[in-house]
Amino acid sequence: MMKRRTFLQQAAALVAAGGLTRVGWAQDTGLRVVLRGAKAPVDGAWKTPDIGIDRSGKLVVAEAGALQAGEIIPLDGKVVCPGFIDILSDNTADPLRTYSIVERYKVSDGVTTALQMHGGSADAAGYYRAFGQRPHRINYGVSTAVMRVRYAANRLSDRLRLVERCLEEGALGVSHSIEYQPTPYEEVLGYARLAKKYDRPVFLHLRYSSEAQELDGVEESIRLARDSGARVHISHLHSTGGTFHMEEALAKLRRARTEGLEMTCCVYPYSYWATYLHSTRFDEGWQRRYGLTYNDLQLVGTGERLTKATFEKYRAQKRLVAVPEGTMPLEQTVDLALRESFCYIGSDGGIEYASQANSHPRGAGCFSTAVRHGQKIGLPLENILGKMTEGPRHLLRPVLEDRGILRSGAWADLTVFDPLTINGAATVSNPNQYSRGIDRVFVNGQLAYQAGSLNAQAGQPIRR
Repeated sequence: MMKRRTFLQQAAALVAAGGLTRVGWAQDTGLRVVLRGAKAPVDGAWKTPDIGIDRSGKLVVAEAGALQAGEIIPLDGKVVCPGFIDILSDNTADPLRTYSIVERYKVSDGVTTALQMHGGSADAAGYYRAFGQRPHRINYGVSTAVMRVRYAANRLSDRLRLVERCLEEGALGVSHSIEYQPTPYEEVLGYARLAKKYDRPVFLHLRYSSEAQELDGVEESIRLARDSGARVHISHLHSTGGTFHMEEALAKLRRARTEGLEMTCCVYPYSYWATYLHSTRFDEGWQRRYGLTYNDLQLVGTGERLTKATFEKYRAQKRLVAVPEGTMPLEQTVDLALRESFCYIGSDGGIEYASQANSHPRGAGCFSTAVRHGQKIGLPLENILGKMTEGPRHLLRPVLEDRGILRSGAWADLTVFDPLTINGAATVSNPNQYSRGIDRVFVNGQLAYQAGSLNAQAGQPIRR
C-alpha cells in the first residue's frame, strides 16, 4: 500500500505540474510503472516528464522526478508518445483466422490501435461479439463495409437498412471503395447521410485512379461532404486521387475545408502500391492506365517478376502483386500530402499469413517508415507523430477521446522508440519483418511488445 505521505507528495507534484486531469487513479494503491528520461510530446511541447501507469491502465503525467513506483524504467535518449493509431488497417478477407498475425506485426511497428476503416464488416454486432471472445495484442474496431452490404442485399432500401443497423451496433463509420465496386452517386450519398446522422466519418476509396480522371474522384468526394454534411476521409490519396495530380488534389481539399467541410485524407510512406491481381485495377487496359508492363509486377513475398503467362496464372489464384518503386514518386505525392495538417498516416495493409507473405511491406512497417521518412524530409517529429495519434483521435471522435494523447487519466497506450534508428524493415520480397527502433509498446497499461518479444495481450474493442 502506498503510504499517505508518499501519496500526498505525488498529488502535490501533479497539481503543481498542471498534469492532473482526472483523479480516478488516486483511489488505487499507486503506480505500477514510471517511464523516466524520455522526450515526450505533452500539451503541444516537447518535455521530459515522468509518465506513470496506474493499476487500472491509465496515465499519470507529471514533472520529471515527481513520481514513484515499484518499477522505474530509465529511457534517456528515447521518445515516448501515444501509441500509433492505424485508421486503415486491412484484415477483411478472413479476420478471425488471421487477426493474431496482423496484430503481431502491428504492435511491433508501434501500433496500439488498428481500425478497419477501409473495408470492415456488414455485421458489426457479430464482429464485436466474435472478436470479443478472443485475446488481442492491440485495440481493434471496425467500420461498416458497404461493399459487403451490397453483396448481401440487392435493393437499396435493404442496403441502407443494413448500414444503419451496423451503425446502431457500434460500427465506427461507413467505408466504401467505389473504384472496386462502382456505385451510383445517389446511393453513396444515402450512406453518407446515415454517417452524418450517427456522427461517424465516411472513408472513401475514390472512383478513379487514372491520370485522366483521378481529380474527378476528388471532386466527387468533396461534393459528397457538401451534400451530406458528413466528414469525409479519402483513403490513400496518393494511390487513388493524387497519383498524378497531387498538388491540384490538395488544393481542392484545402478550398473545401475553407468552406467548412471536414475533409481529410491519409497516405502510406511508400512510392509503390500493391493489390490483388483479380481486382478491377487489372481489368483490360491496365498497362495503358498505369504505364506498366507484365515484367514490372512483382509477386509479394517472393519478388518474382511476372510474365503474361504467370499474370494469368496468379490472377486466377488471386495473388497479390506490387508495382515498381517510384511508380508514385514520393516527392510528387506523399511528401506534398504530409505537409498538410489534414493528411494522416494509414497503412492500408496487414500481414495475414506467417508462412506465405501476402502483404505490401506497409502491413508491417508503415508507421516506423513514416517516422523515418518524415524526419528525412524535414518534418518536425511532433508533426509526423500527430498524423498517427492526434489526427486519427480527432477524426474518430469521440470514441478515441482517451487515446492518442499523453494526458493524465488517458489510457496508457504508449510507444517508446529510438528516434535515431526507427525504421521499417519490411520489403516486397520479405514483408514479414518487425520494425527497427521500437523499444517498448504498452497497450492499456500492459507491456505488449519489447525489442522483438511479444508480451501481454491487453487489447480492447473500440466501439461507438
